Amino acid sequence: MKAAIIESVGKAVVGEVPDPTPGPRDVVVEVAACGLCGTDLHILQGEFAPTLPVVPGHEFAGEVVGLGREVTELAVGDRVAVDPSLYCYECRYCRTGHNNLCERWAAIGVTTAGGAAQYAVAPVANCVRLPENVRTQDAALIEPLSCAVRGYDVLRAQLGAHVLIYGSGTMGLMMLELAKRTGAASVDVVDLNPDRLATARQLGVSGSAAGADELDRPQGWDIVVDATGNAAAIQDGLGRVAKAGTFLQFGVADYATRVSIDPYRIYNQEITITGSMAVLHSYERAAELFAAGVLDPDVFISDRMPLDSYPQALERFASGVGRKIVVVP
Repeated sequence: MKAAIIESVGKAVVGEVPDPTPGPRDVVVEVAACGLCGTDLHILQGEFAPTLPVVPGHEFAGEVVGLGREVTELAVGDRVAVDPSLYCYECRYCRTGHNNLCERWAAIGVTTAGGAAQYAVAPVANCVRLPENVRTQDAALIEPLSCAVRGYDVLRAQLGAHVLIYGSGTMGLMMLELAKRTGAASVDVVDLNPDRLATARQLGVSGSAAGADELDRPQGWDIVVDATGNAAAIQDGLGRVAKAGTFLQFGVADYATRVSIDPYRIYNQEITITGSMAVLHSYERAAELFAAGVLDPDVFISDRMPLDSYPQALERFASGVGRKIVVVP
């Protein structure tokens, strides 16, 4: 079958790989669409994936075309979205409910072959059947949405909070949509990319600007979310948190990224700094929210490119052009 392959650091190609074979509790999915993510860029840079080469793609949906011998929950022809998370369920973190911090953490498209291919294998337990009103290609958005849902689980946001989001790419826009639906009093967005900022305005924001100094909130924001992973944005955002507020590191930074904190201010103003890593007990809820229309796929998906163009799709994504880019086998 045809698949995208990250062969080595900095090199992505499209080639032939063996057809997948399901285990007893696995299904084979004919991929309808696979989204690109910042994690894919990190893998290309030699981060995250323990070994290369690997078939990337952890945001995907498609149709079941093969079943393991013990699978009874799904049938051939079912349309599904796939949670890529793979846990051991045995380590301390799994046993205390923090599966996303599993000591043996793995993921489809990161540590094992993923959905940037014609076919992919997934455990049946990781598959969520799609309702009729959801287009299969659009359902590649469910995985990133589930990460955003996890982010709001971490925030435990109170009604009436004032929220500032750095970055209006896919994840920043998803955090925007969830903030509006979790009772925020205001949601402001900062981004240097005018095209992306225009999309945030289209979705509805209280304020938008290239920098937080342009927004009228000198006392700061109750919740500040970094959805960029950029050191300058993170550093600026840490200084914008109001007293008793929370800073959420949501964007994926490079391993070498460093910022400074002010320990006395954190102590004296009771500021919380926290993070949100991937998916945790949020995939099914994201699928239900998506089916209920929490996101408009035609706004969020800016590019649908053929699988043959995967290297070019990565380049386009890395350049900051568009919003969510999906490849279609």
